[in-house]
Amino acid sequence: MDISGSIAWHERAQQSIPGGVSSPVRAFRAVGGTPRYFVRGTGSKVFDIDGNEYVDLVGSWGPMILGHAHPHVIEQVQRTMRDSFSFGAPGPNEVLLAEEILRRVPACDRVRFVSSGTEAVMTAVRLARAATGRDLIVKFAGCYHGHTDALLVQAGSGVATLGLPNSPGVTKGQTQDTVVLEYNDEAGVRELFAQRGSEIAAVLTEAAAANMGAVPPAAGFNRLLSELTQAHGALLVLDEVMTGFRISRAGWWGKYGTQENWQADLYTYGKVIGGGFPLAAVAGSARIMDQLAPAGSVYQAGTLSGNPVAAASGLATLEMCDAELYQTLDLRAAQIGSGISAALSQAGVAHSFQTAGNLFSFFFTPNPVSNYVQAQRQNTKQFSVFFNSLLSQGVSVPPSAYEAWFVSGAITDSDVERVLAASVVAAEAVIAAGE
Repeated sequence: MDISGSIAWHERAQQSIPGGVSSPVRAFRAVGGTPRYFVRGTGSKVFDIDGNEYVDLVGSWGPMILGHAHPHVIEQVQRTMRDSFSFGAPGPNEVLLAEEILRRVPACDRVRFVSSGTEAVMTAVRLARAATGRDLIVKFAGCYHGHTDALLVQAGSGVATLGLPNSPGVTKGQTQDTVVLEYNDEAGVRELFAQRGSEIAAVLTEAAAANMGAVPPAAGFNRLLSELTQAHGALLVLDEVMTGFRISRAGWWGKYGTQENWQADLYTYGKVIGGGFPLAAVAGSARIMDQLAPAGSVYQAGTLSGNPVAAASGLATLEMCDAELYQTLDLRAAQIGSGISAALSQAGVAHSFQTAGNLFSFFFTPNPVSNYVQAQRQNTKQFSVFFNSLLSQGVSVPPSAYEAWFVSGAITDSDVERVLAASVVAAEAVIAAGE
């Protein structure tokens, strides 16, 4: 596989962009080699600048749920762009998208759009503190909620990939009101609320952890968080940036929260609601959301918030996310995930195949992973060998052992066969490497 173009562009990029990338995981530091410079995508495939074709199991980290360059999304985006890219003023598209989100998530009455998941969570935290009059925020190790200072404490995703427990530049003052607990540790949560329940403004959790790999919440864990926050006058903020409208029509809460009879106070969304454009949102009850300016006094603003092109892309994407699509996503995730797991087992590679809805990942450890400490015990060198073998065979997966994998509705039977054939070779490469 010729990647000379990617090599040349990455060398050039490092002269003008820190590390040559605009987001750390893309640099391939955790897996070695050169990041591919993608220039085109169609359906289930992406193509790099050298013309190499890859089956895409990254999907821009989630939003390309329909596959790349879906005709309906392109049509709506082009129609909108002909009339201008941005006004910095209200527009019909954001109203239509907000209405679609509320139809899907009856637990919410209001939606406020922003441009990134980081902004959505930052706004949710500000709202929670204003609504409760408290300062303390609780999060879980390995759950990533964007790079806002107060939450960049024992985060997963890129921080774990780079081996950084925190980030330089984040002061003690920024994190003094953040308490970090072990994910899925019910006893730890109960103990904290027993000791400091009257101080807690909000508990933040990923609906299902997907930034330390796919680690689903233990049975009853999210319900416990809902019950404890309600009992102590705190708010539950459910981060559905990764799972929202990908797991089901109403996200993780719609598929599991309704079954388990719990709900959050605030929800954050991103990825799918922008269809590949920068768009995110915070949603919740009118009682809480109407505290945002101009209805209330909690300030939040953004020139590009609710951008008409991004909203058109998100709305067009959600219009195609029907029951048939979700069935397809579940099927493809099961086919690919279980098939790769079988190839690893056949080769004698110890691993744990884990799912969170139709998100999945592989931990190169013989034991199931339920928290961040366990995730960090995996053999990341084996993952690197596996990753690079897949990539060389035209299968693009996340370049980190701490990320979830994503399927799209565009994946075909032949794509599945190609991925599984590549996984057999990749599993044998892991054994041959002896890592």
